[in-house]
Amino acid sequence: MKKNTVILFVIISILGMVTVLYSGIRFNVLHRKSGMISVIAGSNKISNLSIDLKDYLPFDKNSKINYRKSDFQINENIPVLDGASALYPVFSAIASSIYPEKSVCFDGEIFTKESKVQMRNTRGAYKAVVDDFSDIIFCASPSKEQLLYAKENNVELVFVPIGYEAFVFIENINNPVNNLSIDQIKGIYSGRIKNWKKVGGPNALIAAWQRKEGSGSQTAFINFMDGEKTRLNPIGIFFGSPIGYSFRYYVEGITRNEDVKMISLNGIAPTKENIQNGAYPLSSNFYAIYKKDNKNPNIQKLIDWILSPEGQRIIQDNGYVPLKN
Repeated sequence: MKKNTVILFVIISILGMVTVLYSGIRFNVLHRKSGMISVIAGSNKISNLSIDLKDYLPFDKNSKINYRKSDFQINENIPVLDGASALYPVFSAIASSIYPEKSVCFDGEIFTKESKVQMRNTRGAYKAVVDDFSDIIFCASPSKEQLLYAKENNVELVFVPIGYEAFVFIENINNPVNNLSIDQIKGIYSGRIKNWKKVGGPNALIAAWQRKEGSGSQTAFINFMDGEKTRLNPIGIFFGSPIGYSFRYYVEGITRNEDVKMISLNGIAPTKENIQNGAYPLSSNFYAIYKKDNKNPNIQKLIDWILSPEGQRIIQDNGYVPLKN
C-alpha cells in the first residue's frame, strides 16, 4: 500500500512538471515571432505585425495620425519616405501634410511599389535607403551591421536629428517593481540577477526578453549594455516574469496595452518633459536619414520643413517629442 502511494505521488509530480513545462514551451513557441509587447502582457494572442499599417494610413479619414495640409507642397520629384514601425505615424503625417494624395498607393495590406510612402521597418529601411529604394528614412541610430552595409556599398549616410525619443524597459502591469537602476537592469541581462526579489519584487524568476538583431530597439539595447555580455536564462524565459524593452511612443502611443507598464530608471520616469530636458537617462534623437549623394532637390527642402515650427508641430501632435517646444 505504501509503495503504491509513493508511486502515485511520483506520477502526479511528474505530470505536474510536464504540465508546467508544456505551458512554458507552448507560450515560448507561440510567441517566437510575436512582438515583445504581447510577450510582456502575457497575451495568448499571436501578433506577427509590429504595427497595423491601416491604423496610421496617410490621408485616410479613419487614420489615427494628426496633420494639417501645409502651404508647402511637393508635387514632383517626390522623395520616397520609409522607416521604423515606431516612427511610421510621423512620416505618414508628414506625407499627408505635404504630398499629393495620389502619391501614396496602398492595396489594403501593404504599400505598392509605386507608393511614395513605404514601411519596411528599421532593418528594411536602412537597406532600402542604401539600395536607392527609399530617399529619406525615419529611424533611430543604426547598428554596426547597418553602417557596415552602407560602407561596403560606398554610401555615406546623412543623419539629421528631428525629434527625441526614449528607450524604455517594460514589464507586466502586475509586477510591483516600478523603478530599477541602470546597474540593476544590466545585472538582469548579464545574468547576475535572476530573481525579481533581488530588486524588490516577488520571489519569481526573471524572463529577460530581447529583440531580433537589426531592429531599432535591439540596437539601442546593445548600446545600452555598452559591451557587457548578455546571458540567457532558459528556465527564466520559460517560467519567469518578463522584462523587455522598446521605445516610449511605441508602448504608450501605438500599442497602448493596458497589461504593460514602463519602468522608471534611476528614479526618473520616461515622460515627455524628462525626455526633452535630458533628465531621463536613455533619451536620444531619432533621425531623418538620406544618402549624401542623392540628387533629389526636394530632400533638403523637405527636411528644412520638418525642422521648421510647422514640421515640429507635426512631430508633437503625433505624440513624439520635438526638438523644441
